[in-house]
Amino acid sequence: MAATLPTPQQSRFMSVRLLTEQEIIMRSRQGLLRTEVDRVAKLVGLTDKEMAAALGISPSYLHRLKIDQRMSQDASERLLLLENLLQHALDTFEGRATIVMGWLRSSLRELDFQTPLQTLDTVTGYTLVDRVLGRIDHGIFG
Repeated sequence: MAATLPTPQQSRFMSVRLLTEQEIIMRSRQGLLRTEVDRVAKLVGLTDKEMAAALGISPSYLHRLKIDQRMSQDASERLLLLENLLQHALDTFEGRATIVMGWLRSSLRELDFQTPLQTLDTVTGYTLVDRVLGRIDHGIFG
């Protein structure tokens, strides 16, 4: 799988360090608890439906998961990728969660007029969205 994350670094606006690829692998294999889904969703206000799509699971399955239940390796990996992506977006947009949510829900030419959230149904989508954020970071638009 292609690397989908910027080099681990301390965010300029958030006091959070992005996870390394090795940390993502290790934590994914352990499986994350359902409570982590809610914590990540709260970073920018994602809905359960948006979270389920980004994790590659159905909303009904997400709702059935108990708080202390571990998710599959695949869903855990996607959650960790999503967390890094959201932290990158918050960093890019100077910690403004409402701006991040608007951007995530806006269709972008760079994504063939899909929204960033729509592309997160694939792991490749995470890479593409992260690249768009990188371009914004460097002042390269469209």
